[in-house]
Amino acid sequence: MAEYFPAGIRSRRVPLIGRGDEQRALTELVADVRDGMSSALVLVGEAGIGKTRLLDHVAEVASDLHIVRVAGVETEARLGFAALHSLLRPFLGGLGELPTPQREALASAFGMLAGPPADRHLVGMAALALLAGGASVRPVLCLIDDAHWLDRESRDALAFVGRRLGADAIGFVVADREPVPGAFEGLTVMPVGGLSDTDAHELLGLNVAGRLDPAVAARIVADTGGNPLALLESIGALSLACLAGTAPLLGPLPVGSSLENYFGQLIQGLPDDTRTFLVLLSATPPEDALLLWRAAGELGIAAEAVDAAMSAGIIARGRLVEFRHPLIRSAVYRGADAAERRRVHAALAAASDPVHSRERRAWHRAEATIGLDDEVADELDSASELARARGGYAERAALLAKAAQLSVGDRVLRFVEAARAHLLLGDPAAAQSLLQQAEPVLAGADPVLRARALHAKATTEIYFERIGGVLTRLLTAADTVADADPALSRSILMEGLLGALCGDLDPVALQQFGASVLTSPAIRSVQPTSADLLLRGFALRVDGDYPQAAPVLRAALAAMSRDSEVIEHAVRPATLALYAADEVWDDRGGNEAALLVEAHERRVGALGALRSTLVVRSTWELRAGRFAAAMACLDESEDLATVVGLPSPGQLLRVELLAWSGQEAKTRAVADALIGDLATRHANSGLADWARNCLAVLDISLGRYAEAVANARVAFDTDNAGAVSRVLPDLVEAAVRCGDEQTAKDALRRLEQRALPAGTPWALGLLARSRALLADDDHAEALFAESVALLGSTRVRTELARTHLLHGEWLRRRRRRADARTELRTAYEMFDQMGAAGFAERARVELQATGEHARKRAGQTGQSAHDLTPQERRIAGLAAAGATNAEIATRLFITQSTVEYHVNKVFRKLDITSRRQLRSVLQ
Repeated sequence: MAEYFPAGIRSRRVPLIGRGDEQRALTELVADVRDGMSSALVLVGEAGIGKTRLLDHVAEVASDLHIVRVAGVETEARLGFAALHSLLRPFLGGLGELPTPQREALASAFGMLAGPPADRHLVGMAALALLAGGASVRPVLCLIDDAHWLDRESRDALAFVGRRLGADAIGFVVADREPVPGAFEGLTVMPVGGLSDTDAHELLGLNVAGRLDPAVAARIVADTGGNPLALLESIGALSLACLAGTAPLLGPLPVGSSLENYFGQLIQGLPDDTRTFLVLLSATPPEDALLLWRAAGELGIAAEAVDAAMSAGIIARGRLVEFRHPLIRSAVYRGADAAERRRVHAALAAASDPVHSRERRAWHRAEATIGLDDEVADELDSASELARARGGYAERAALLAKAAQLSVGDRVLRFVEAARAHLLLGDPAAAQSLLQQAEPVLAGADPVLRARALHAKATTEIYFERIGGVLTRLLTAADTVADADPALSRSILMEGLLGALCGDLDPVALQQFGASVLTSPAIRSVQPTSADLLLRGFALRVDGDYPQAAPVLRAALAAMSRDSEVIEHAVRPATLALYAADEVWDDRGGNEAALLVEAHERRVGALGALRSTLVVRSTWELRAGRFAAAMACLDESEDLATVVGLPSPGQLLRVELLAWSGQEAKTRAVADALIGDLATRHANSGLADWARNCLAVLDISLGRYAEAVANARVAFDTDNAGAVSRVLPDLVEAAVRCGDEQTAKDALRRLEQRALPAGTPWALGLLARSRALLADDDHAEALFAESVALLGSTRVRTELARTHLLHGEWLRRRRRRADARTELRTAYEMFDQMGAAGFAERARVELQATGEHARKRAGQTGQSAHDLTPQERRIAGLAAAGATNAEIATRLFITQSTVEYHVNKVFRKLDITSRRQLRSVLQ
């Protein structure tokens, strides 16, 4: 190994060595941005590995771009939207040009506007729109350092931006240590590891101002693992004699966790005022020089205290007073003793603006407090409400938890409210811990507080998939406050209803649910709302009184168009409406409710809820025979899962479309996964019922009637609300075809008991068809005709096509070939146009048996013959329907420039030049 010789004085500027792959990736990203496209990259690596240096590098090579940079700070991680505000500050002049919901959400988040809490997805969309507006003038490069210390609200908003980038001329580079699970999911991640031995030796050679012994160099490289910061700090920690190999190396080198300790030791020899100033600097937001020097004044520290830290290389030389490396900030704060930190926080509280920095002031006061203090707790509580009003839910949760720890009088209340706030964040572990701290004194609390605690505890059980007993706990909570707080009681009952329909169904708990709702004073019988009607309707249904339940459920669906209680306040309102509509076969009411829910969730930016609603919308589109539209809904739902940072459901929610499309292998695999999930985790019996129903449909289309009976029989035997209505006609058909007359008659009897009280065209049309299958020849044909007339007046074209198929099959078996051809041809053309391959093939074979040879065709189920991507299909469909680029951008939560880019791609693929031509091609 070659010896190292003097290479000049040691440089504070770390050379960029051994980062060829990272530099190429960043160069490509910048090139994309210059070309008008967008790109995002997350650099992940341990502290000191060189991520900040890479951000410096990309800033240098992209100096022609508009560069905005922000870094997370440990002591600021609880202050909601702090980092986002800093990043967007140069673009806030464009706030007035945003759509009203986005403008108001962002203004509320930044405390510029009083109003309802800001929806985090609207905030993200507003941030994207502001950046896109800036990029329309000059391409924008966002550099985000120390992402692990970003406040939760900013992190979520920035992740949203990163996942929605398209053709916007925006670059997005994030530097993170170990990413928070789901935080930047969906973005390209590039691990940044230690330097190779060769590169590490080169870095040492360029930074040692004297002789470096090869053996010492090898020891430094091995012990540091190629971490550039550790390499350089090791040089500074060793004497010239040690580096030259003339003195022994004693003690560990500053690597790994000891690197932070090493930085802490650096300040021990500094003057007292300098050390205190450094602790103050570590607890002060970067670039807030006014607060820093005000607090220094509170502590009696003169400006000259900075000089010693600068001479020691702890503070960087430059315009701003800042640490040379972010790790030093952490080392200084964590290394300070508790009394020193309290003194610094007290000074920062005194220096904070009591009007414009109330949350920060309250937090600093709390950090300066020993023991219990109701006055400080009250201030934290008030600050938490300010955070809530801005949509700073993570900040509110932290403030409430701190307030609970300091409280005497309202201790239990604050623990419960802090737990509920953590549940809103999706942090059930923290919520559970807070509830456990409240439990010892909860028995003596007022009923409303006990109910809120029980509700929160039930919700944590659902998060941890401990389903058993959850419904009972929710009913207890609702009963506790039925008189004191009827609105809260109804809200809890609505959540209980969702659990009753979708959860692990316990017959005893279901009966308890029905009895509780029917006797609850919280349920209004005079001028009932949609929530009252839904609750009462399903309570009557599980109580066994279907004739009374049916008109109430139909009234509930109608009421959803008149009042907003269910649409705006229930969990998964479209799912509740789907169950109600299926229970009474109300296609119009169910579809209209789903459209209303979708419109509301798009308007307020509730993307997580919209993801679930689009799955419901896909069901209604499928029933209408619009399989491509159903697929578009599912594509967007899956896309939204990525946008909001949720795991993608993959094929799981496509089981119904797969079954109707005749994709046997995929349908069985997905359905088995859903059914197996219930068996192993007791998670969602509603999905398991749905999966079995889809298998029954698939088997009927393939002529496997015994298997269809087996799957449909499960829902028939359990008689779960919503699920059984879907399978009754299938069970009649399958049982008739495999000769199980008793099962067919049992299914028909129950269908008669339900369809007649329901009284809808869909219900009566299915009933007429099912009766026809069991009727004698004198009555069957009239019943088939009645079914066609009734189902023809509904939106459920899949069932209309099935009636034509069954009627045609019935006619062929009676040797009425000409009449059979008419019905079978209608069925075949309908199924083929939809893309219902299994049923289309069944109709084709039957048609062939009449002597007519129909050509076997592959129906389209949404995978366009023009090879459009899912995003292109959605945009093309909206553009063909007359939506403007701005309207499409708002609907799909992307920017107008991204819409324009995709529209142009669609035009090129379809070889057209106008939207009029687009409508023609898609039709």
